[in-house]
Amino acid sequence: MKRRRMISTVVFHVFVAALGFIMIYPLIWMIFSSFKESSLVLKTVGQLFPSEWRIDNYVNGWAGFGNTTFATFFKNSFIVTILTVIGSVLASAMAAYGFSRIRFRGRSLWFICMMITMMVPSQILMVPQYVLFHSLGWVDTFLPLIVPEWGGRAFFIFMMMQFIAGIPKDLDEAAMIDGCGRIRMFIGIIMPLIVPAMATSAIFAFYWKWDDFMGSLLYLNSPKNYTVSIALKLFCDPTAVSDYGAMFAMCVLSLLPVIVLFLFTQRYIVEGIATSGLKT
Repeated sequence: MKRRRMISTVVFHVFVAALGFIMIYPLIWMIFSSFKESSLVLKTVGQLFPSEWRIDNYVNGWAGFGNTTFATFFKNSFIVTILTVIGSVLASAMAAYGFSRIRFRGRSLWFICMMITMMVPSQILMVPQYVLFHSLGWVDTFLPLIVPEWGGRAFFIFMMMQFIAGIPKDLDEAAMIDGCGRIRMFIGIIMPLIVPAMATSAIFAFYWKWDDFMGSLLYLNSPKNYTVSIALKLFCDPTAVSDYGAMFAMCVLSLLPVIVLFLFTQRYIVEGIATSGLKT
């Protein structure tokens, strides 16, 4: 029995390792392709290691286009992403607190409307949103990418509501007896207790906005305002020669913030999701 269990364990781990390698192989191939000569990238798809290591792909890619380097594109992406994370997380936390702790007229109706927004495809909103932002003169600025996120996200609100539901209401009553208002109660009591849920929301918000291509494509017209997701597309030119080596090099650099964020915050993802609604 012990031998059979050992064999099944080995088989299971081999299978999982093989499956994991298959899933991560495209990423590994992209990393090694960033060191290949640009004209050989697509010709050596089955070859993982480059025959000649080309570090200049990173130099050429970082040079960017015209007078705009990739430092500008990374700066734009960080500005949009960080402001989006701050706004969406804070707004979602306040909305979650309001739905969870404050009884007001129409609460159920507004909660249903909020949940319905999760089911509406983003493609339906593209045209009316563009018309609105164009009339406000926000096109070719970061405002259309940032301001809507400051209204909160339904997914974050719902997740934080489940977390707040597990916090004893006795804390609220004790704070009210001590003279705390709603704002002080939220900042001093609720926010410190929902840090895992807020951290999880911040991580997801960072991932989604950093990888956002459609929003940047719609509202950003000037190269000086491009984010990384738009800048990477510029390496592919159907009317000329595409610099795949430089493109893959910049793709590798664009993944670094996401990978670093995941390595340092993965415990918050597990804690924030696993303990939502269970914290006491």
